[in-house]
Amino acid sequence: MNKKLLSVAKGLAPADLVIKNGKIVNVYSGEIYEGGVAVCGDTIAAVGDVDYCVGEGTKVIDANGKYLTPGFLDGHIHPESSSLSIRPFAEAVLSHGTTGIMTDLHEVGVVSGLEGIEAILKEAEATDLKIYFVVPSHVPFSPNLETSGGRFNPEIIRKALQRPDAVGLSECVGPYIVAEFPDLMEAFDDTKAMPGKTLQGHLPDMYGHDMSACVAAGVYTDHESFCEKDVFERLRNGCHLMMREGSAARNMTTLLKTVMDNDLDTSMVSIVTDDLHTVDLQEMGHLDASLRTALAQGLDFVKAIQMVTVNCARAFHLDQEIGGLAPGRRADINITTGPEDFKVLTTFAGGRQITDNGKLLVHYEPAVHDPCVLGTMHLVNPITADSFKIHAPAGAKKVKALVMDTLPYIPFTNRRDVELSVVDGVVRCDVEQDVLYIAQVERHGKNGNIGKGFMGGFHIRGGAMASSVGHDNHNVIVMGDSFEDMALAVNRCVELGGGQVIVRDGKVAAEVAYPVCGLLSDLSLDELAEQKKALNKVAHEMGTEIAIPFMFLSFICLAAIPAYAITDCGFIDVPTQKVIDPILEVLE
Repeated sequence: MNKKLLSVAKGLAPADLVIKNGKIVNVYSGEIYEGGVAVCGDTIAAVGDVDYCVGEGTKVIDANGKYLTPGFLDGHIHPESSSLSIRPFAEAVLSHGTTGIMTDLHEVGVVSGLEGIEAILKEAEATDLKIYFVVPSHVPFSPNLETSGGRFNPEIIRKALQRPDAVGLSECVGPYIVAEFPDLMEAFDDTKAMPGKTLQGHLPDMYGHDMSACVAAGVYTDHESFCEKDVFERLRNGCHLMMREGSAARNMTTLLKTVMDNDLDTSMVSIVTDDLHTVDLQEMGHLDASLRTALAQGLDFVKAIQMVTVNCARAFHLDQEIGGLAPGRRADINITTGPEDFKVLTTFAGGRQITDNGKLLVHYEPAVHDPCVLGTMHLVNPITADSFKIHAPAGAKKVKALVMDTLPYIPFTNRRDVELSVVDGVVRCDVEQDVLYIAQVERHGKNGNIGKGFMGGFHIRGGAMASSVGHDNHNVIVMGDSFEDMALAVNRCVELGGGQVIVRDGKVAAEVAYPVCGLLSDLSLDELAEQKKALNKVAHEMGTEIAIPFMFLSFICLAAIPAYAITDCGFIDVPTQKVIDPILEVLE
């Protein structure tokens, strides 16, 4: 029992902090009314008329009639997609009013296992961002179709679930639930046996009996909704709807329109970002940007705030700890403007002031990284131009090939059959038909695999792009119209210790280094964003119209997203979960 907190609440001792003269956005009652918040240490002691909590030593802040909201919570985010190490990432999102996140740090786990995740969580302890760990449900994400550096099995999952910050199991994949994968079912049982821990879903295209099976198994949320049908399917089945508004996928406006047009209850609806690109984080913000979009659609102000606070907290059984302005909750507080011109002015996290009228007051020094997250680029074999050649059957002069085309607005792939010429036994790409070479090189030092295929939709020419960021295995993904440029790009990526590289006409034209797990940089948000803008500029000069081509490229490796993918194991038919030959037939 925190007796000091009780004394402040009863008016027997002064608060450490009092914010007064605000408009309280009460996410429990749905009201907005005048009042303030009193804080003892890192916890709220009183809300409303808090003048009685002011005494000697109390820091008093006048909100001047502005709105007081809880700190924002992102219930499904992969910080690694920002390419920032966890400390500069914390600075970035705190400056936009986000005081807590739920994350599996899956990408770090793919490279460095639970040891790497625990090292990053240790680094995060130096920040004011509250991180709740949602344990990865399986690594590799697509068994037998990709090679990862780390691995999660039921024994490791049980160990991870015992961490005090662990709140559940992440990314429970619908088809794997329906198929009753034994390891996943064992992890479900272990999670459900621990009080308060939840099963977080990854349920694209789950309808009818498949959706029933997932919810019956205990899955409580899903962030993979895209259309009106998905909204009803989730909410009617008692599955919390996480509306995604990130960089790789922006689905919130469609989903929210369905919710509003049908006057659906919003208590099981929240807003998440999932994957947020560095430049978007710099130029647009985080959940505050999503709120501006939602409010512009006409969403009620209190309901909007609920969707990034208490609704998220309830989805993890954490609403007695975070998500609202009430006694006993963590003192995460935002002072904001109103719904017409919404922005976060000042943020407090755990009772500590983080920003003042938009100015960041804290700075976290770069971490001294654990060796397990450094030096993670390990090639088994040398990479040369020959590494990427796709050979045709003997005597062939032309073949029919299957090309996967990315959609321009979301990195899902569709099939396109094309005719390609064969020169000296090697199938040639054709930029006039928008057909490039694509490959993934295993970089964890396990087997030296190289998967190969053909890519459309990016429209680049005159070089190659390579990246050590490739979901959900984070091998080196490379795409281009020249075998030599592809080899140079991959080798430079390895030399950097991981990163993203563009080669044009035999020379490195742009690069960004990610020394932490081949995924993350210790640069500040502004420094890294400028480097990535330069990288994107070169990619756009090469012909692509995709705003964030490297983020799209990273999703082409994901064997769990339709319809095709490339991994180190080969060209993947996602619906059948099989490696297939991109050469369909010999034409002559």
